[in-house]
Amino acid sequence: MIDGPLFSIGSLHFYPYGLCMALGIIGCFVFLLYAFANRNFNDEAIDKMLFIGIFATGFGVFMAMVFQGLYDYIENPSGGYHLSSMTFQGGLIGGVSSFLIVWNLYVFVIAPRAKSKILSNHMNAALADALPIIPIGITIAHAFGRLGCTFAGCCHGARTDAWYGIWMYTAEYGHVKVVPTQLFECIFLAVLTAIMVVLFFKFKFKYNFGLYAIAYGIWRFIIEFARDDHRGSFLGAITPSQFWSIIMVILGIGYFFLWKYFLTRFEKHPEQQPPVRQPKKKKALADGAEVVESTASVESEAVEVPSEEQPEQPAEPVEEQKTEEGGEE
Repeated sequence: MIDGPLFSIGSLHFYPYGLCMALGIIGCFVFLLYAFANRNFNDEAIDKMLFIGIFATGFGVFMAMVFQGLYDYIENPSGGYHLSSMTFQGGLIGGVSSFLIVWNLYVFVIAPRAKSKILSNHMNAALADALPIIPIGITIAHAFGRLGCTFAGCCHGARTDAWYGIWMYTAEYGHVKVVPTQLFECIFLAVLTAIMVVLFFKFKFKYNFGLYAIAYGIWRFIIEFARDDHRGSFLGAITPSQFWSIIMVILGIGYFFLWKYFLTRFEKHPEQQPPVRQPKKKKALADGAEVVESTASVESEAVEVPSEEQPEQPAEPVEEQKTEEGGEE
C-alpha cells in the first residue's frame, strides 16, 4: 500500500513494515512483562524469561530468512541459496526451539553447577507457569507484523475486483487490487489474542499454547489457498506454510495431553505464593504505618528512660498532735 518510506530523518528512512515489526515486538514484551508481574513472578524469573525471549526472537528472525532461502532454493536451485525475505513459521520454529534449548540448558545444566549469584536459580516460577501466557505475546507481535505486510504489499492474495480488495504495490504484478490476506490474518490474530487473554485471566485456562497451535494451523492452511505471492516450494503440491500448519495442528493436539499428564508437575504456582511486590497504594500505607510505629516506639522509650537517681531523703518525724486537754487525738 505504501511504496517507500513512511518518513525520514536525514539519511535514515523509516518504512511502515519495519515500524510495525518493531511495535509488535515491543508490544509482545510489554505484555509479557505485565502478565508475569500480574501472576506474581519474582524479578529474577521475569528478567531471565524476557532475556532468553529476546535472544530467541532475534534467532527466530534469522531462521525466518534461512527457511525462506531454503524454499526458494528448492523451487529454483539454479538461482543458488541466499537469504532474502522471511517466513513466519520458519521464525516460529527457530524462536521456540532456541528458547527451549537455552532455557533447559540454564535450568538443568548451568544453574545447578553455578557458584555465582547471577547464574544461580532463585526463580519462583517455572517455564510451565509461563506457557499459557507466551502464545498471547506471539500473537500480538504477529498481528502487528501482518499489518506491516499489508502496508508493504507482501504476503498478498490473488488479484480481484471484489469490494473487499485493496490496491497494493506487489512484487509480482505491480500496482493492482488484491485480496488483503494479510489484513484478514491481522484481524484473525487480534481476535485470537483477545480469546486467549479472556480464557487465561478469567477462566485460568492453561492450554493456550495448544489452542494457538491448532487455531493458527487451521487458519493458515485455509488462507494459503487465497494467497498469490511468491512463497517457494517444499513438499509436493502443498505450500511450505500448509505443511507446517499440519504439523502445528498435530503438535497442538498433543500439547493438551502433554500438559495434562506431564507439564503440570513442573508448575511452581507463583500466584499462590506470598506477594513479591505490593501495589503502590498499599506500599505507601505500609510505609506510613512503619513510620508511625517507629515514632511511637521512640516516644515510648523516651518516657521509660529513668531520671537521674536522687539520694533518698530521710522521712521527717511526724509530731504527735495533741488536743487541748493534752491527750491524743
